[in-house]
Amino acid sequence: MYEQRSGDLLQRGLIGALALTPPAEGIVLPHEDVMPHIVADRAALMRATAANFEPLLLTYRSRGDATGATAVIERTILRSPLLATTTEDGFSHRLWSITDPAELAEVTTDLSHRQALIADGHHRWATYLRLKAEQPAPGPWDSGLVLLIDTARYPLQVRAIHRLLRRLPVADALAAAAGAFRIREVPGPLPRALDALGGAVTAGNAFLLAGDGTFHLVDRPDEALLSRTVPAGRPEAWRTLDATVLHATLLDHVWSIPDAPEDIAYIHGAEAAVTQAERHGGTAVLMHPVREEVVRDLARQGVTMPRKSTSFGPKPATGLVLRSLDLS
Repeated sequence: MYEQRSGDLLQRGLIGALALTPPAEGIVLPHEDVMPHIVADRAALMRATAANFEPLLLTYRSRGDATGATAVIERTILRSPLLATTTEDGFSHRLWSITDPAELAEVTTDLSHRQALIADGHHRWATYLRLKAEQPAPGPWDSGLVLLIDTARYPLQVRAIHRLLRRLPVADALAAAAGAFRIREVPGPLPRALDALGGAVTAGNAFLLAGDGTFHLVDRPDEALLSRTVPAGRPEAWRTLDATVLHATLLDHVWSIPDAPEDIAYIHGAEAAVTQAERHGGTAVLMHPVREEVVRDLARQGVTMPRKSTSFGPKPATGLVLRSLDLS
């Protein structure tokens, strides 16, 4: 059992080895696409070390009552932890070992009929599946290290991941979008401009552009343009995502920006994205976070979102729990 705390934020969940049997591919729900070269790198590292270095972050939703896995967690925290430490970011972490067969059975019974959404670790999940497929005989590669959080009890924070367009100055970005989107300069500083972005998303797609010392709200895209550029044949919830419109309409059509590292960087912090844009003469495209319910609903339909659409947290501390495949 794993607990992390910072101020009023409290997170508790269970770390274990999740079986990667074929049904797991319908039980564990990815919501973002992966990049093959990253999966290949991760697979090479896991082969060389025969270890899972950190758990995937998975979420599920119970009824919110203190039964099953939650009951086990709430009994476990009354015991002395195996480890208690504080990391440089100010988070405190505690770990307990659950070995009692009755408690393990209680957890298994509770979780056996649930689906889990990948909140963080899509590339590691794809790596787990690749390495399992490479093994001809049953063994430790048939499982992967995960952290399961019941978001009915311990809601995760969902943040946006912003884009830095390295080679596109703000003036050029605004000029190209004029006529296809409504463009308004909004007052700073950054928190105030982000409030304006938050107020605009209730009416549809909206983005905040920065990088030249000003903030511009870009919203109300032309409907005909959306019809021409956003792929059909997907659920309406996917077609209207800000990330979908950003990539399919703005990046691909309006700005003609290739999805390559030298052109686009994905940055979690809004302030960091703006600072980088101002430093290098590029454009920061600031996004509003997607609700967890939207992510989960699309994942259940088997629909993946544009990559780097969401950032769930807090994430487990790297290196705190490892799984040796040689010892499994």
